[in-house]
Amino acid sequence: MLKNLKSLFIIEEEEAPKAAGSESIKKATPVAQASVAESKEGRKGQVSSKFMEVLLKAMEKNNLEGFDYLEYKKSLQSLAKMPMDEATRFKSAFAMAQTMGVNPEKLVKTAQHYIGALSKEEQQFERALAKQKEQQIGTKLGQINKAEQLIQQKAEQIKKLTQEIEQHQQQMEKAKTAVSAASVKIESTKNDFIASYNSLVQQIQQDIEKMKQYLG
Repeated sequence: MLKNLKSLFIIEEEEAPKAAGSESIKKATPVAQASVAESKEGRKGQVSSKFMEVLLKAMEKNNLEGFDYLEYKKSLQSLAKMPMDEATRFKSAFAMAQTMGVNPEKLVKTAQHYIGALSKEEQQFERALAKQKEQQIGTKLGQINKAEQLIQQKAEQIKKLTQEIEQHQQQMEKAKTAVSAASVKIESTKNDFIASYNSLVQQIQQDIEKMKQYLG
């Protein structure tokens, strides 16, 4: 089932149809090849195969019985290479759906069901991300604060403690470097998830609008 979902929402670049209106996304560019400047906010979000699989598994877990939006999406995909315009393709796929006792309202409702499943996965991700921030950044920030206090204390002592002060300064700089690196990593991870989430939701929402437009 997961493989079938991937084929519906993920189309490799070399296999992506050139026709306008096709439901496709580009394969995520590997980080090592991306020429994107990073900052404390992390690099710009990219569609990640890892997060796409997580989100698609959430859809798979919440798959409804019978003919619903996903089956309709599959029908649309099977017609993608046919010489027909988008409206005809949506109506042709719906003609088959009607034989299964499906109406446009059900298609829209089930599509919204999957958006709801994705939204729950987003909330779960946000909770996990907050925990990672606390573990990876909160501890380091505490180390920085402690180092600053030690520096202030040692600065008031006589010259023989100068060497010890310098050691604490080095510890502080290392902690700052670790915080900066952790911040970039976590924000980049967040941005990848958001890009993946938005890509899926946008596709589904576009299908909903077209179903409303063409099938209503």
